[in-house]
Amino acid sequence: MTQHETSDASAPADLLELARSIALRAAEFSLDARTAGVSVAATKSTPTDIVTAVDRDTEALIRSLVLEARPDDGILGEEGATHVGTSGLNWVVDPIDGTVNFLYDIPAWCVSIAVVDGPADPGRWTALAGVVVNPVSGEVFEASAGGGARLDGRTLQVNTDVSLGQSLVGTGFSYAAERRRAQAEVILELLPRVRDIRRIGSAALDLCGVAAGRLDAFYESGLNPWDHAAGALVAREAGARVGGPRGGAESIELLIAAAPGLYAELASALIDAGVDA
Repeated sequence: MTQHETSDASAPADLLELARSIALRAAEFSLDARTAGVSVAATKSTPTDIVTAVDRDTEALIRSLVLEARPDDGILGEEGATHVGTSGLNWVVDPIDGTVNFLYDIPAWCVSIAVVDGPADPGRWTALAGVVVNPVSGEVFEASAGGGARLDGRTLQVNTDVSLGQSLVGTGFSYAAERRRAQAEVILELLPRVRDIRRIGSAALDLCGVAAGRLDAFYESGLNPWDHAAGALVAREAGARVGGPRGGAESIELLIAAAPGLYAELASALIDAGVDA
């Protein structure tokens, strides 16, 4: 089977159904664990970049459910649940996106699961299915390739005909101090040119927010594949353009998401602010 060809069992709709069922189980598990109490288990890239035991346990649950259903698929997980598969499909998993919100009991964190065809590299894969579940609100964002995007069964469509000056733009910040400083300098240039900026704390929810019209646009640098794999598909299927530096695919260097016209305006403004958009 060549890349981008799928068997009946690997059709986007079937993969979405499985991803949804796994994400819902993981959401229930993580919410129960949060109710019981949570603490920091370790730090990662910096002392402020945290991981909890619930992150690890939720990812372990997702891994076991994926491999039980599809043992030949690969898995790329934030907390190290990498499994090399043979099918050509990879599950890109963020067990809890928005871990700091999770720690502080701010209700803006989620379980994010995507299934992609090809290597775990946004510039080389084709996303087939994606699910983002907010366990606190119970909202389920989902999309399949060519099948549109939905929130709890309702079709999603990005906001269109919004100018940069009237746009509500989401973003996020790195945990590394020097990168944060550079990102703050970009904000200083961008903020006077937009309606306002939002920093919610979960890239997956931000991208779904673009899809649902809760944000007009989103951009961020420093995102890993698991941060945006599912959310980017939801945004794309809702009509957003999603891309990265120099007009190419989204990457760790940069991700931008917005309706096509606004995308061009935002990219131009980011270039003016010193970002290689």
